[in-house]
Amino acid sequence: MRFLASLTTLLLAPAAVLAGWGYSDDGKNYVIDTNANLVVKVSKTNGDMTSIKYRGVEYNGQGGKNSHVESGLGTSTVTIKQFSDPNVIKVNIKYGTLKHDLVFRYGNPNVYIFMNKVDSSVTVSRYIVRVPPNIFTNNLSSDTDWIPEGVKVIEAGDVNSVTSNSHTYSKHYSGYKYGRTMDYDFVGYTNNNVGMYMIRSNHEKASGGPFFRSLVRRGGSGGPDLYDIYHYNMGHTDVMRFGLQGPSVLHFTDNGAAPNANIFARKANWDWFDNLGIDGWVPASKRGAVSGVGLANMKNGQQYVVGLKSNTAQYWTTTGANGAWKIEKVLPGTYTLNVYKSELEVHTTTVTVTAGSTSIKNTITCSDPQDTVVVWRIGEWDGSPKGFLNFGDTPMKPTYMHPSDSRLASWKPGNYIIGTSSASQFPGYMWKDVNSGYLVYFRLSDAQLTKSFKIRIGVTEGLAGGRPAISINSWSAPLQAQKTQGDTRSLTVGTYRGNNQVYEYTVPASAWTKSARDYQVLKIDIITGKTATAYLSGGVSFDALEMVEV
Repeated sequence: MRFLASLTTLLLAPAAVLAGWGYSDDGKNYVIDTNANLVVKVSKTNGDMTSIKYRGVEYNGQGGKNSHVESGLGTSTVTIKQFSDPNVIKVNIKYGTLKHDLVFRYGNPNVYIFMNKVDSSVTVSRYIVRVPPNIFTNNLSSDTDWIPEGVKVIEAGDVNSVTSNSHTYSKHYSGYKYGRTMDYDFVGYTNNNVGMYMIRSNHEKASGGPFFRSLVRRGGSGGPDLYDIYHYNMGHTDVMRFGLQGPSVLHFTDNGAAPNANIFARKANWDWFDNLGIDGWVPASKRGAVSGVGLANMKNGQQYVVGLKSNTAQYWTTTGANGAWKIEKVLPGTYTLNVYKSELEVHTTTVTVTAGSTSIKNTITCSDPQDTVVVWRIGEWDGSPKGFLNFGDTPMKPTYMHPSDSRLASWKPGNYIIGTSSASQFPGYMWKDVNSGYLVYFRLSDAQLTKSFKIRIGVTEGLAGGRPAISINSWSAPLQAQKTQGDTRSLTVGTYRGNNQVYEYTVPASAWTKSARDYQVLKIDIITGKTATAYLSGGVSFDALEMVEV
């Protein structure tokens, strides 16, 4: 009898282990129980997640809207399959040329989200999780992407201002908590009972690169949202990449605990996806790596980033103190390799990645414009307006508030005097309608007054065709065409990131006031051929300005 009891226990053990695990069909949805207190319903019509219950609480839905790709797919072919090794359930959604998978693993309080977009016939810029209202609350000081009650709209229907104090909020203002793509692994909300997170994918098929800033989260009275953004239009200068995005991971924890770092894209081992038949999935064994032994001409206090990009994929990593670096799990192909000092390109080359091998790059010497001998310089070459007026804080205020926000200093400071003023007195942004016509005063020696010089103005972004034009005393430089930038809002939606560009103006000796005692007066205007007003008028974000010998 003892033997029979033991045998019975053994036979029943697998069922006990997997109790609650599996799926059912309620007629309209596939109902997946992860056996980790997470039960999800997936529509059999369009692949929406129509219910997301964690410990019995519903975390999906806002006014009839569900969680889904983009704003929801149309009628799709939806199928489900269960695997035993590993214990996984996969829901596959086919909509036109898009193949979309939702994966659930036994004992994991997660939804693993994939989508393979092979062309532009289906819009796939994001996955959005819509959370019901009254579950999470906001902090007015730190949740700058959560729209408070009773605000007024001041721009494009999505930038808002509090009437009483002119503090601004927008779904675009994620810079306070999350910043650039490389700065965050997840976005989320917490309360005393739960942590609800969207763990971003590795973004190898997304757009924008490591320094891209975009909408990643939004809150308001109707309920908050969580996003993983793959191709975002605002401030965009990168290509749209096609192929498999994911996994993005919807992840739950108890009691508001932090997310499990082992599922962060930069740390996760996703080998268990290899045999699930996910369209477009490339296992680690069919990928390669690139490593570098070091960087020369590094500057103290600066972060160095190495990025790979092509029209099909993108990757990045930070370097060690000596500049050593390695990027793993790279799709085979030829890439542009950029080395950045902060956000400024200081070296560009190419590299070819082969499956199963590591390409080695010898020491790279950084070509840093900060090394140039100058007559004078305002700011530091780093690919950002850091250190300029309104950009002295960390995080930088204009990345999480509108330029009109009352917490910012006036964009019209006093004139700048070389040798007396500091970079923090020079406006980091300049617009045609707001603060164009800014004056910089400087003196030249008798010897310098006989020479021509070059004014170099670095900009990180040009809004609405905006670019600088200069005059010195009574001389005006020829107007220049705009260099390549994006064609959407940027400076007002929390990003200064475009294409780093330098405008150069050769100033003849005849332009100078012929006295070493007198000031030379440089006037900086913003010009554009486009029609817009106020903070949407042509504008630029400055990197650095300098005068050098020709």
